[in-house]
Amino acid sequence: MTQYGAAILGCAGLKLSGDERRFFAESNPFGFILFGRNIETADQIRALTADLRDTVGWNAPIFIDQEGGRVQRLRPPMARDWLAPLDYVAQYGGDAGRAMYLRYRIIAAELLALGIDANCAPMLDVARPETHAFLRNRCYGTTLAQVVEMGRAVAQGHLDGGVLPVIKHIPGHGLAQLDSHLDLPRISADAATLNATDFAAFRAFSDLPMGMTAHLVYEVFDGLPATISARMMTMIREDLGFGGLIMTDDISMQALSGTVPERGAAARAAGCDVVLHCNGNMDEMVPLMRRIGTLSDVGEIRVDAALAARQPAPAVDIAALSAQLETIAHERPND
Repeated sequence: MTQYGAAILGCAGLKLSGDERRFFAESNPFGFILFGRNIETADQIRALTADLRDTVGWNAPIFIDQEGGRVQRLRPPMARDWLAPLDYVAQYGGDAGRAMYLRYRIIAAELLALGIDANCAPMLDVARPETHAFLRNRCYGTTLAQVVEMGRAVAQGHLDGGVLPVIKHIPGHGLAQLDSHLDLPRISADAATLNATDFAAFRAFSDLPMGMTAHLVYEVFDGLPATISARMMTMIREDLGFGGLIMTDDISMQALSGTVPERGAAARAAGCDVVLHCNGNMDEMVPLMRRIGTLSDVGEIRVDAALAARQPAPAVDIAALSAQLETIAHERPND
């Protein structure tokens, strides 16, 4: 059984330094993630993704956040721009499910052409009027039914395109009124509300291969953020039925306290399989990897299952998919 380092790691720039190559070869992280600082041209991205995999000697998954709208690392000419998801769903109305499938099937093709084969989507957080602005228009809907329908279309678009989807932010970020990049949101809703709406959205996706945690406190269940709460991780596994690989949201986000290695260790102890570290800072990554080590035996099984879901994508005609989107748009009645 392969011993994967229990992390998904970023790198600092457009190409790898010698120190990064040596560190990745030694630590063998489960995967890598790209951000704007890593992106210049299509050829450069393809070279970087190939180089990252070469450091570990296997076809490691490479992740990105390509939601469309405000959160998309790739922009023209490497990938097309999209409306924010909530606005896009509103634009297509009753045809939004098909439009979302086509959108993310196109996104999957764009990613795969650059050597990127995992995307941090679908986002299954249910939007409310009070949802913090950093998140709200990234959501797919304001009702459970809408989020589930759109989320399934998004997930299938990825899978059909050979790209692994990551559901987020499990078990639900929609009630947060603070930005967890900067602060720790605390959710005061009762258990019945959470189970009927926020948690239910994720329960409907228990078959998917990977999920990303929320750095939120659900006060009715625990005083710790879900990412480092053994009780919340148990709920995700047992009550939500999620058997896939669980990664943290970025462990450097300020919703969590303590040093980065301490946060990573707490997440692993709570039950997260993999720690996501995004900023590419070697001064944080090296001690983090020393602290969190390799995946558990059950984590290795979940990794293997996730990688098995990464199926080769058939050839696709992007122009034809785009034409389908245009047809749907033109056939929409004027509201």
